[in-house]
Order: sequence, then structure tokens, then C-alpha cells
Amino acid sequence: MTGPGARSFEGVTNVGLRARFLSIAAGWGALVTAALIAAPLMLRDRLPDPIATHWGPSGAPDNSMPFVASLLFQVGLWVLLAGGAWVLALTNTAMFRRRASRMGLGALLGGAGLFLPGLQAVTLTANLDAPGWRQAADLGWSALLAVAGLVLGGWLGTLAARPGPDDRPEPSAVPTRRLPLRPGQRAVWVSSVSNGPLVALGGSVLAAGLGCAVLALIGGDGTLWVPATIMSLAGLVGVTFSSVRVQVTEEGLSLFYGPFRLPRKHIPIERVERAWSEELFPSNVGGWGVRGLPGAVTVMIRGGECLVVGYVSGGRLAVSIDDAESGAALLNTLADRASTGPSAR
Repeated sequence: MTGPGARSFEGVTNVGLRARFLSIAAGWGALVTAALIAAPLMLRDRLPDPIATHWGPSGAPDNSMPFVASLLFQVGLWVLLAGGAWVLALTNTAMFRRRASRMGLGALLGGAGLFLPGLQAVTLTANLDAPGWRQAADLGWSALLAVAGLVLGGWLGTLAARPGPDDRPEPSAVPTRRLPLRPGQRAVWVSSVSNGPLVALGGSVLAAGLGCAVLALIGGDGTLWVPATIMSLAGLVGVTFSSVRVQVTEEGLSLFYGPFRLPRKHIPIERVERAWSEELFPSNVGGWGVRGLPGAVTVMIRGGECLVVGYVSGGRLAVSIDDAESGAALLNTLADRASTGPSAR
């Protein structure tokens, strides 16, 4: 029993999560800010002024900024990102009820917090002991350091923000529909969806990367291999995860990504507890693409109707797809049949 002034366990949990997040975010923000300021100042006497701050497709520097302006820009960008995330967390307690919202903020702070220092390290290293900014070293493969920092930091940020409740509709509150099948009758459900703008964007980046690769081969300019590799990989990932084909059979649920139906993900029917249709949007799950961690993944190709599968183990998978209700109904029927068949006894 609780009195009028008592707080529920959920309320204490949400407030505690926010307080912990704010404390960690403030400490992380101060640490990254100090690093962004200290590193350039320690190397000030070994850097040209202005310093090279931009490199062209060939890998050679093509633009510069005064030392102080470059320092203020890098620190200001981080303060803007980290401060915005901190203020959002301070003013919006409700967002901590959703795991995806917390993980999104964690990914922003973690990814940007390693990307910007990584980018600064690459920039300072290229300018170190150069007589002028035009004589700064080419970036080469060292540019991948910043990209690696972005990916690693985003992943660590999502892991740090994952613990805690996830306030979403209980599966038991969602009607479980089934597709009537006669004994021995077999059925298959297939549906596909793609995001045209994302496919076009990924295809454009892939084409640009392949174009740089061709120029590197024809012209013998080795410096083009860095942007060619980065753009080709980014474009290939974009094209692959901008479309998905979902198939339900007696063996379970299969997802096929991209125009070549690769990679493929298969969920055996024995792992399925129940399935249902749910309206989800990028704002609910932290953005586009494949979101979350193993055991709690959302494939967000386009907002709207999604097929959601609850695992026997307690995890779940959601994928945006057309006619999700029919796929869920067939999956429930096949899961029931598998649980009561000879293999289940």
C-alpha cells in the first residue's frame, strides 16, 4: 500500500534513470571537451596557422582555418550536440520510459564523443610540423580512425543506455489473430518493402565510390582508393538495408535484405511465441535501418505497419512490412501447430 505522496516503483525508476543519465552525460561531456581543448593547445607550437581542415578526394588538403577558429568550431560543435542531448534529457522525463529513446541519446553522445576527437587527432597529425597548411600530409587511411570512433562510440553508447524498463504496449494487450488452416494444409506468406529515397541515396554513394575506384585504376592515383573504399562500402550498406523481403513458412520467419536477397536472417518456428501487427515509426525506434541489439531488433525501412515477433526467450523482432497482419496470423497458426506437433511431445 502506498500513501498519497508515495511514488510508484516505475516513477522512481524513470527518475533514477534520468538522474544517472544526466550525471554520466555531464561527466562525459566535460571529459570530451577537455580533450578537444587540451590536445591542440599542447601541440600549438608544432602546428601551422592557419591549419589544414579539409582534404579533397585526392587526399590532399584544399582548405584551411585559423588555429583558434578551428579549435572553437570543434569544441562548439561538441558542446552544441552534448548540450542539446543533456537539455532534452533534463526536460523530458517521459522519454526514459522507452529503451529506444534512451539508446538513441546514448548513441549520439557516444558516437559524437569519439568521432570528434578522432577527427581532431587525424587533423592534428596531418598538420604536425608542416611549414604551412598546404604542406600538410595527406589523410590516407587514417581518416578511417574517425569513422571507427563514430561506430564504436555509438555502439558503446547504446549499450550504456540500454538497462532499464521499456514502456511499450504489452503483447498480451494486442489481439492474437490466426489464419484458419485445415489439418495438413500448407501456406506461405511473402511480402516486400523498399524505401525509394534511401535506395537512391545508397546507389548514388555506391556509384560515386565505384567511379573513384575506376579513376584510381586508370589514372594510377593511389590516394583515390581511400574515398573509393569508404563510399563504396557506405553505399553498399545503404542499398542493402533499404529494402527487405519477409517470408513465413512452416520452418519459420526469414528476412532477405537488398536486391540480391543477402544477407539473410532466419528465425526457426520453435523460437516464435506469438506475432502481431503494430504501428511503429523511426522516432519510436531511434531512426532508420536495423536498430537495436541482438534479441531486440527493429528493421525500420519505412514508418507504419510492422510485423512484430515475440520470442519464447522473451526477445522480439519488428520489421516494417506491408500486410503485416496476415503474416502475423499465419505465423501464429504455424507456431501453434509446431508447439503441439510430434516434435513438441
